[in-house]
Amino acid sequence: MGKRIVVVNAGLTETRVAVLESNVLVELYLERHRQRSIVGSVYKGTVTNVLPGMQAAFVDIGLAKDAFLYAGDYTANLGEYVREMLASEGEPDADVDVDEEPPRREPTTPIEELLRKGQDVLVQVSKESLGTKGARVTSFISLPGRYLVYMPQTSHIGVSRRIRDERERDRLRSVLRELNPPPGGFILRTNAEGKGAEEFAADLAFLGRLWAQINGRHEQSRAPAVLHQEMDLTFRVLRDLMSTDVEEFVVDDPDVYAKSVSDVQALVPGLADRVKRYEGRVPIFETYGIEREIEKALRRRVWLKSGGYIVIDHTEALVSIDVNTGKYVGKRDFEQTVLKINLEAVNEVVRQIRLRDLGGIIIIDFIDMERPEHRAEVEKALKKALADDKARTNVLDISELGLVEMTRKRVRQDLRSLLSTACPTCKGSGVIRSDATLTAEILRAIQARLATQPGREIVVRAHPELVHYLENDGKDVLRQLGTSLDVKITVQTQGGHPQREDYEIQVR
Repeated sequence: MGKRIVVVNAGLTETRVAVLESNVLVELYLERHRQRSIVGSVYKGTVTNVLPGMQAAFVDIGLAKDAFLYAGDYTANLGEYVREMLASEGEPDADVDVDEEPPRREPTTPIEELLRKGQDVLVQVSKESLGTKGARVTSFISLPGRYLVYMPQTSHIGVSRRIRDERERDRLRSVLRELNPPPGGFILRTNAEGKGAEEFAADLAFLGRLWAQINGRHEQSRAPAVLHQEMDLTFRVLRDLMSTDVEEFVVDDPDVYAKSVSDVQALVPGLADRVKRYEGRVPIFETYGIEREIEKALRRRVWLKSGGYIVIDHTEALVSIDVNTGKYVGKRDFEQTVLKINLEAVNEVVRQIRLRDLGGIIIIDFIDMERPEHRAEVEKALKKALADDKARTNVLDISELGLVEMTRKRVRQDLRSLLSTACPTCKGSGVIRSDATLTAEILRAIQARLATQPGREIVVRAHPELVHYLENDGKDVLRQLGTSLDVKITVQTQGGHPQREDYEIQVR
């Protein structure tokens, strides 16, 4: 990881935070002020429906759509729960180290025996509402601090897998245990590396107060009610990303800058001088070249420096990423050419996955490689590149066809969903009917209309581009149809702003 800069653009309607590594945009976070993220927020909810067939329940937490509570999120194996919650905090998986043997996964009690309609439950949002689905919630609470994640219902002490030194891992656990933490489980986050009792004690005090507040509000509130709301985007980024790796934390708004300085002095005082105020006249994202990269992140095709390119396609079930040679022809044998493009594509593919925040099942189709050692080299490079990704990933071995299947955990909307909406003309399919197809359809529609509504003249009103086609390439067939049906066919441009495929037929 090279030079790291965090750039904050605080606008009137939204806040955007970009993470640059060696001046290359690798991550982008966006929060609209009217649509704050609810991941991490804690609610007192009411069960509205129990679904035995799905082993899940719907919970009213005061949102437009009821939240979804799986049986496994109510009676989860605590060891698995620790890993799941740590991943949702933007951290890697934890090695779960406990003082006693972790509970084994027994067959879960049927949800209809645990929950009933009208019952109040304490839940935390673990996944945003995505598409038509409501938010996903869990009854196992996790509260992140600067160095620790507190889980009141467990007894585990976990350490982030990004901390690889075993002696440091043991030291961290010992320091935490010597502080006699309150009942519950803890995960030492990546930021905890090299830190000591003073930092952990401050975190313990903060998290203890927070849990006490949540409990107090839970007793006093009527469901549905918000008991704890996760902090705003700028604070979360400071809390989770601000470390010695970050050379600058640049903010363009004076009020957000002042708040950021105050927050960093409270969280990590030694890095307060790295928070900078941007005062240039050119918008901050333009100055750092970020705006251009965001525009590229919405494109289907991404070019590589060599002349090759990757194509990113979204489907209902998965995201496919295809690697192509493009303009690159190589200098030596074909296998070396293919290897070079695939290795170059690895870094760009991982950058796009992080930048676009792609999640779920991802299939990467590398160019076919004949030699097993080349496939192994590409697979190794991919796993190494993904090591810097804080989202949890699982990568399967590369196939003989060059296919890599992987999964990546996502708890929020991907960048494309945040920044764009489906085209009203193509309805998100990416294609529309051609002029020739629409012309044939109009000819059939005229015949069908005249069969039930006789007349002497037909007026076709359509999009200007289709009208142009009908008056030129389609002129002869319209004349032939008019002659055969003994009607006059007139073509006119529709008023207003018609969709490309819209047309209307009037019989006179």
